[in-house]
Amino acid sequence: MSVFKDIVKLWGSGDLLSQAWGESYKMMVLSNEIFNQAIKYLRDGENEETIRALKKRDAEINVYQKDVRRKVVTHYAVSQDVDDLPNGLVLLNMVVDIERVGDYTKNILDLALNHPNTIKSEKFSDDLRQVELEVISRFSKTLEAIHTQDEDVARNLMATYKETLTGISDSIVCSCLSGEITLGDESKTVALALYARYLKRIGAHLKNITTVLVNPFDAVGYIQ
Repeated sequence: MSVFKDIVKLWGSGDLLSQAWGESYKMMVLSNEIFNQAIKYLRDGENEETIRALKKRDAEINVYQKDVRRKVVTHYAVSQDVDDLPNGLVLLNMVVDIERVGDYTKNILDLALNHPNTIKSEKFSDDLRQVELEVISRFSKTLEAIHTQDEDVARNLMATYKETLTGISDSIVCSCLSGEITLGDESKTVALALYARYLKRIGAHLKNITTVLVNPFDAVGYIQ
């Protein structure tokens, strides 16, 4: 049985663990905001100063993560109640995944900084555009599922994860490495492979977060 129903009860309790869960959701919202902006900058082009300013916002995600860790540890140190220990452990796992999404988002911003032209996914590959749109959608739906405790949304995201994301991304990367995909410009081919891989990894961490809604603690992060 998922531990998430117990977690939802905590949000209204007002204790440190409840506050930590609230901070984790705010962390996810911020991560989604930065991710969407990164995609926009990559596609539309922005000056270097604007992109670097957005990269620095990743520090805000790190602050949230540290705050969540501190509150979880303090909660158990003060209460010495281990009955809700799985809730705290799930939370610590979840904020790691959110932080990793932030890291891969910074990688996307590095592409925007270092590639000589804007990267409009559909101009590189129809498959890349499909992956890009899928991850954008999954991020939004993951937030929705967490906020509304919608297990049906979570199960659908998990059921379609490999079919709509990982297989396509892996195919792009392998085709670039084998030489099957050549775009007439080495930098474009490298950018295609990197972007496909960054999107896949963001999708993987979102999947881990989604599993919190439906999986027992020992299976969080895995599709059963």
